[in-house]
Amino acid sequence: MSLRFSQRTGWDIGESSFAAAIREARASGRRLYDLTVSNPTVCGFEYDAEGILRPLSDIRALTYDPDPRGMRSAREGVAEYYSDHGALVDPDEIVLTTSTSEGYGYLFRLLCDAGDEVLVAQPSYPLFDFLADLEDVRLRPYPLFYDYGWWIDFAELERRIGPRTKAVVVVHPNNPTGHATHSAERRRLEEICARHGLALIVDEVFLDYPVEVCGTKLTSFAVGPHPVLTFVLSGMSKIAGLPQMKVGWTAVFGPQGLKTAAMGRLEVIADTFLSMNAPAQVALPFWLEGRRGIQVQILERVRGNLAVAKERGLEALQMDAGWSAVLRMPQRAGEVVIEMELLLERGVVVHPGTFYGLAGEGRVVVSLIGSAEEFAAGAGLLSTWTGEPK
Repeated sequence: MSLRFSQRTGWDIGESSFAAAIREARASGRRLYDLTVSNPTVCGFEYDAEGILRPLSDIRALTYDPDPRGMRSAREGVAEYYSDHGALVDPDEIVLTTSTSEGYGYLFRLLCDAGDEVLVAQPSYPLFDFLADLEDVRLRPYPLFYDYGWWIDFAELERRIGPRTKAVVVVHPNNPTGHATHSAERRRLEEICARHGLALIVDEVFLDYPVEVCGTKLTSFAVGPHPVLTFVLSGMSKIAGLPQMKVGWTAVFGPQGLKTAAMGRLEVIADTFLSMNAPAQVALPFWLEGRRGIQVQILERVRGNLAVAKERGLEALQMDAGWSAVLRMPQRAGEVVIEMELLLERGVVVHPGTFYGLAGEGRVVVSLIGSAEEFAAGAGLLSTWTGEPK
């Protein structure tokens, strides 16, 4: 009798034709211009190596303190980060995790039974599909639409709420569209969640990267009031450009009774795993204090590369914040996989819009944190692509 795996892991894990084409092009020695690189540690930024590594040798890391929420000193560091955003956050209402992905896992377990539903914006990063599958949760997309900026389609969102819907996920700002949820949209979301008895899950990993040159801060959902049960997720992967340190958190807000009940259950979930390692917890306040050095560099790169794209005549859809841009490319008659054509004809690697569930033809996604030289060369090659057959 052969071994049978769970249905929840029955994904198609074969290599896509696009991935195969990239691999083959690289193996052939062809020069490619990769505009999808989004790992900040390989993008040429200058990190304060001594300041990052020194706190990892703190003697306190040798003591095992199994607080399910995480060390209080670490949670106080997170609370101070939100204080800089104008939010009063109780360290006792923060749960540390190894990543926002783990935070989502905790929240799906907290809120959902098998087969329950969570609403997630589309377009969005496809990671949610895998996280939901692993927790036996169903995702239902609600659309963002583009009209001189990105907007939530609230009428469609409400139509997709069903008897098994438990929460609405908002990525603020969204990846890859860069759509930030502003005050009027927030109020509408909270009103809908209150009327339908839903929790609000807000992912703010890109909050500190507004694209506007004026540098106006985006408002965190940690800033009250909180009329509905609200969970705000973030972490060091984006805040300090340190994805390798595996540090994230969930802050809990809302009416006192619901908040207390949620924290009690979250503590049991977190206590079951106790996943956050002590050295990273000890170092977290120091990393947060030093975050601005890398943020300035990343913001300068993002704004510079976006300006280059526009100077080259590329049509970048309006964005509020984040590290990615959606480009609208010319269309070619007939069935054409645009990202494949750009790779084969120009040697430029971009993400297909379909990867994120982007509607509309000719839309591709590029990262804005790659090296300025690589991005400028790739953007120049994209700008000469007309969509006309050779």
